[in-house]
Amino acid sequence: MTSAFRDDPKTLVSTDWLAAHLKDPDLRVLDASWYMPDAGRDAKAEYDAGHIPGARFFDIDEISDQRSALPHMAPPVEKFISRMRAMGVGDGHQVVIYDGAGLFSAARVWWTFRLMGKTDVAVLDGGLPKWKAEGREIEDMPPVLRDRHITVSRQAGLVKDVTQVAHASKLGEAEIIDARSAPRFRGEVAEPRPGLRSGRIPGSKNLPFGELFNADGTMKDDAGLRAAFTAAGVDLSKPAITTCGSGVTAAILALGLERIGHRNWALYDGSWAEWGMYDDLRVAKG
Repeated sequence: MTSAFRDDPKTLVSTDWLAAHLKDPDLRVLDASWYMPDAGRDAKAEYDAGHIPGARFFDIDEISDQRSALPHMAPPVEKFISRMRAMGVGDGHQVVIYDGAGLFSAARVWWTFRLMGKTDVAVLDGGLPKWKAEGREIEDMPPVLRDRHITVSRQAGLVKDVTQVAHASKLGEAEIIDARSAPRFRGEVAEPRPGLRSGRIPGSKNLPFGELFNADGTMKDDAGLRAAFTAAGVDLSKPAITTCGSGVTAAILALGLERIGHRNWALYDGSWAEWGMYDDLRVAKG
């Protein structure tokens, strides 16, 4: 951890912070592990085998809009309320989200809470790998769940649909920042999801999500984050729209923007899974 790291229960907290607050009665810890299908990992089985004490499992694929043909789109408000109540997550809680990759899918769930108007939500910096590496407690017992009332106020400004992104791409009114790898962004390799074209949204900038991390997998400090966005050619004075393959790692960029005080951002939920599917949307390459 760098000396410039700051715990912020609305964005990112350290393993030290979580360990100090783990017994707080109004703390709720969520395991939001999710992996690409080709990773060969079963997030729920790994959670059952061992998780941070008291953690509940947040299933990104199930707590989603399953009426959509696109993967894990943001859930309808009613479904989010229903699932959170059943998990005992509600008003007055400080939520900390982690994942088994370090800092990957947890940011997506942080964004989902933000979308629902919940701001006392943070990602665990370094995630479960850092927690385990430090020899901290793990348990395999399921938590005791009690219903908790939750009030939701959907923040429509934090999400963009394909029409809004196409408009922004055409007019250049916002910085569209793509978290995918450079070869995918340039259209040099096939997309992992079958049937999608290769390439990028015209006018978008490339900032692979790993550029926001230190060598140990923790998130860079504010100066490092700002430098990463600047090096990618992002004009931080403009509104930002983050995108990626299916809306997961785009949330890492959103978290980075929020960390440096850039509040005017939104996430393109459909991301390339949607844009790459429609032949009438322009694609840039190279």
